[in-house]
Amino acid sequence: MTHYERMLAGLIYDPADEEVYAEQIEYQKALREFNKLAQDDFAAKEKYMKEVFAECGENCYIEQPFYANWGGHHVHFGSNIYANFGLTLVDDGHIYIGDCVMFGPHVTVATANHPVNPELRLKAYQYNRDVHIGNNVWIGAGTVIVPGVTIGENSVIGAGSVVTKDIPANVLAVGNPCRVMREIGERDREYYYKNERIDWENL
Repeated sequence: MTHYERMLAGLIYDPADEEVYAEQIEYQKALREFNKLAQDDFAAKEKYMKEVFAECGENCYIEQPFYANWGGHHVHFGSNIYANFGLTLVDDGHIYIGDCVMFGPHVTVATANHPVNPELRLKAYQYNRDVHIGNNVWIGAGTVIVPGVTIGENSVIGAGSVVTKDIPANVLAVGNPCRVMREIGERDREYYYKNERIDWENL
């Protein structure tokens, strides 16, 4: 089994292997061109996501700079996704992102990990675990999501969180490590910030 095949199988592999690197570098070159695009060149940005990403729905937008180990080639975007400045997707493994997801500035989603064993780390070997983010999730600024995590639909991850375990649907979670603080409920239909009410009649 080649190292590229090992990568695809989720096994420990050498990311510097010639076959792996030869494919990866082409996506990194394309990503450099993406980051040179004018901020309002919506058509070119969309073209990049449709051609390079594993999947990309409609009405998706990424602010530059955008960073991705494979240029987004292992990223699965739903529709209506917004990513603020500095999104980093360590997409050696696959990252599945549902519809209507928002990323604050400088969020990192990682799929790549390294063995604790020092002998393997001396060789810079790694393995990957996919990440899943459900529909209508908001990821706050500066959040780090580690390999293998799933975040359920409608949940909010507070700024600066480090998400090391699965987060269920319909909750507010925050912290390092990230923990569920409470469920999203009826009070959130009445107040949008502390004691400030939502003026539904004007929206």
